[in-house]
Amino acid sequence: MRNKNQKRVVVSMSGGVDSSVAAALLKERGYDVIGVSMQIWDYSSQGDRGFRSCCSPEDIYHARAVADKLEIPFYVLNLEDKFGKEVIDYFVSEYMDGRTPNPCILCNQKLKFEVLLRKALELKADYLATGHYARISWDDSRGRYLLLKGVDPDKDQSYFLFTLKQEEIKRLVFPIGDFVKKEVREIAANLGLKVAYKKESQEICFIPDNDYRRFITGRIVGGKVTEGNIINKNGEVLGKHEGIHLFTIGQRKGLGIPASHPYYVLGFDLKSNSVIVGRDKDLLCKGLIAEDLNWILFPDLDSEITASCKIRYRYKDTEATIIPQDGGNVLVRFKKPQKAVTPGQAVVFYDGDVVIGGGWIKESL
Repeated sequence: MRNKNQKRVVVSMSGGVDSSVAAALLKERGYDVIGVSMQIWDYSSQGDRGFRSCCSPEDIYHARAVADKLEIPFYVLNLEDKFGKEVIDYFVSEYMDGRTPNPCILCNQKLKFEVLLRKALELKADYLATGHYARISWDDSRGRYLLLKGVDPDKDQSYFLFTLKQEEIKRLVFPIGDFVKKEVREIAANLGLKVAYKKESQEICFIPDNDYRRFITGRIVGGKVTEGNIINKNGEVLGKHEGIHLFTIGQRKGLGIPASHPYYVLGFDLKSNSVIVGRDKDLLCKGLIAEDLNWILFPDLDSEITASCKIRYRYKDTEATIIPQDGGNVLVRFKKPQKAVTPGQAVVFYDGDVVIGGGWIKESL
């Protein structure tokens, strides 16, 4: 029976060690904990190539087993349609437009922090918790909630959370943000959780064999793709390609161009359906334009600031100047040129460990 003074929290449980420990820690701290997992894919349609390391029926089974061990209620939400429209359709269309998407950010934004948070409130919960390596604090002087990097620099996931709004952050809890991965596994082992040493999930959970090219080709109506030319910066034809979706900025392998030196994908000419290639040094960019910005540290950016920024996950932060532009975009000028700035990826700005905000890379400069 829930104590009237007891806070209720819904935990998004993926069946992995991180969300399992998040639930366990909250139970230990005296919260009224409810576990919820998302079913986001029609696994039967995948045959022998179904999910293997994230979001599979096996993972939901693991999440339920942890919930049983912790003696907490557990529910499964069928979000296949929502996931298909918001994440998979976006993923495919971005690649078809010559952009490299980040589906994990969209999954967080559109499913975890939209659907699950709404479900948590329906269950009369005070908070939604996840197993993200990130932290939240309150800044009295600003009157705002802050999002911070997780303590573990190798596992920090604040990059994936830049879309969070103040009304969402105030309802979120990240119980493992103050721990490193080794400690999380030790906690799970000490609690007797069988997921303690479960393998990490792959980055793109809905692509069973990590072959995103095959996945996208299979999703194209009729399976037909538009072939085109591979050209250099001067427009000279160096070869042919079988679809822009097969390439991403900085790619070297799979170009099929005989040459005395390696070529790299620099970009795309969508009008002529061409892939543009060049030398390694041609990948260096002085800056970028970002769109669809979300600010966490303050309501809006009204003047130029200097900050560190991350142009992709697992990429070292780099110092930059962020300049607001007409229409809500920002111009980002790097202190030092950066390699392979990729439209479609997120750029996230930091002040030390504090997330200032972020947006989507529109173009490199």
